[in-house]
Amino acid sequence: MWTIIKFDKKKYNLLKKELKSNFGEDCKIYRPLLLIERFTRNKLVKKEISLLNDYLFCFHRSFEKKNTLNKLKYFVGLKYFLNGFHYSQSEIENFIENLKKIENEEGYITRSIFQVEINKFYKFNTGSFANKIFKVLSLQKNKLNIIMGNLKSTINKNEFIFSPL
Repeated sequence: MWTIIKFDKKKYNLLKKELKSNFGEDCKIYRPLLLIERFTRNKLVKKEISLLNDYLFCFHRSFEKKNTLNKLKYFVGLKYFLNGFHYSQSEIENFIENLKKIENEEGYITRSIFQVEINKFYKFNTGSFANKIFKVLSLQKNKLNIIMGNLKSTINKNEFIFSPL
């Protein structure tokens, strides 16, 4: 059974270690991550961003038992369990499957999670326009017509990493 856990970001590794030591390798932990690459002072800096902030999914067969969850409440780094996960197992499984479909080989969520919309603002994370804000004027298959200040341009959306504002 999947549970949704809110955890302390500083103690994530301690929580993960404690879950694995108490439940063994049968315990699956899923935390979707997005890798952002940007140039800072002429260096490429990579940063992992958790898609769900300080929540993660954890699976083990014994989570169906109430006394198991009561035991887990006192693990280091665990804040609380999200209520209602018993009734949402199929939705949780579908959500995790859909996220795993758009992961790359390294296990990071790809850019395809963001739907690009017309007349919305985005920020470049890579390239010569890193940290610059632009507005999408029109969409084509792999090309975006954008405006950045007074500059209008067409870019290939697969060549740049950008995120919504």
